Amino acid sequence: MENLYKINQLQIELVMCWHHQTPQVKLNGFLGLVENQHMQNFLLWHEEDIARAPDVNDQEIARVKRCIDRFNQLRNDLIEKIDEEILKFLHEGGISSNPNCALNSETPGSMIDRCSIMALKIYHMKEQVQRKDVDEQHLADSSEKVRILEIQRNDLFGCLYQLIKDVSEGRRRFMLYRQYKMYNDPTLNPKIYQAGIRQ
Repeated sequence: MENLYKINQLQIELVMCWHHQTPQVKLNGFLGLVENQHMQNFLLWHEEDIARAPDVNDQEIARVKRCIDRFNQLRNDLIEKIDEEILKFLHEGGISSNPNCALNSETPGSMIDRCSIMALKIYHMKEQVQRKDVDEQHLADSSEKVRILEIQRNDLFGCLYQLIKDVSEGRRRFMLYRQYKMYNDPTLNPKIYQAGIRQ
């Protein structure tokens, strides 16, 4: 899949862009799904920061908690959609899953999600390297963490490309795993549906 090779740079560029303008999805198709999934991680990251601020009040914590739930639900839904699109692309290319080959426990969508989060970590760790209010040890530690994170993210992309190659050549397979998140579903979370009955 040619578009897989665009994801690495796309995620890095979007993190930088969204820190200076309102995040929005501009692409269509498969890369639009990847962009949207990455945006949920971006929004989630910054709400998590607010939740941990020592001076945040209870009302703001409640608002943040609901935002986190919403972004996390969308994030997971989009991971599944990314996997669906990859399986659809493989099927349309005449590539069917070989039931006798090794099953990969992690899906491409979940790997793309991990790379998205690591792109955010790298950006924010680089901010630490630019700080003027910390000592030299903090700057050195942060710089080393950036180096390690970039290696780890590149390694993960290498694993993603290898997985798709192996699937295409019948050496490996992956399944579309449904997560069935229950906490946001009013028919599955008892705290929601029991409240509805009481009303």
